Amino acid sequence: MTTFAVPVRGRFVRHSGYLTVRSVRALIRQPWYMAVTLVQPIVWLLLFGQLFKSVVDIPGFAADGTYLEFITPGVIVMTSLFSSGWAGTVYIEDMNRGVMDRLLASPVSRGAMMVATLVYQSITTIIQSLAVFAIAYACGARFDGGASGIVLTLVAVSLLTVIFAALSNAVALLLRQQDALIGISQFISLPLPFLSAAIMNTRLSPPWVRHVANYNPVDWVVVVSRQALSGSPDWGAIGPRLAALAGLALVMAWLATRAFSAYQKSV
Repeated sequence: MTTFAVPVRGRFVRHSGYLTVRSVRALIRQPWYMAVTLVQPIVWLLLFGQLFKSVVDIPGFAADGTYLEFITPGVIVMTSLFSSGWAGTVYIEDMNRGVMDRLLASPVSRGAMMVATLVYQSITTIIQSLAVFAIAYACGARFDGGASGIVLTLVAVSLLTVIFAALSNAVALLLRQQDALIGISQFISLPLPFLSAAIMNTRLSPPWVRHVANYNPVDWVVVVSRQALSGSPDWGAIGPRLAALAGLALVMAWLATRAFSAYQKSV
């Protein structure tokens, strides 16, 4: 059994790598896509950063630094959330072109197909996040957490990307309709930033919003990022949230992989 498991594992890694490279090559051939995805976060960062810069003076807001520094993690998280929510459109395009059926008929494992998509989405998120950090820094934001805070932010936001990209892929496999995928993605993604500390300190929110935020993975990432980027991070707040994100990411990736069976039965 051991000698059989090693080749299977090796094949899984190779297949995951090949499919990830396929997606990355498509991104390299279309660099304008990455530029377009950065337009909205730049608007959020610059517009919200100026429009709400005085809210840090509200009693009870309790923010260290400027509102631009406060909202930068929120913008990074929102960018990841909305981008990963569209991940399933790639599957739908593959279905429409017949690529999905050819892949499923090949020796490629379902897990490798899912992992490749999630890794590709995570790479995209990391590039977007670094760009947002660079723009924030150019506009005067400074983070005492330094490089380690940025790395922890990238880890947390990548886990969030896996969670919602897996959900998007599962919806695509189950419904096989782009309009339905977009509608469900928007229905889920739009409220979550407002039910978290992404753009406003939840201390100033209604009690029910604070309660919902405790169970909101978007808020978990925002808290991890802000703590990591601060001069004195609260590891008691960072550790449990990172663990919860990692656990949820594994569960969502497993459930999304199971959706391939439902897709094959409905074809």
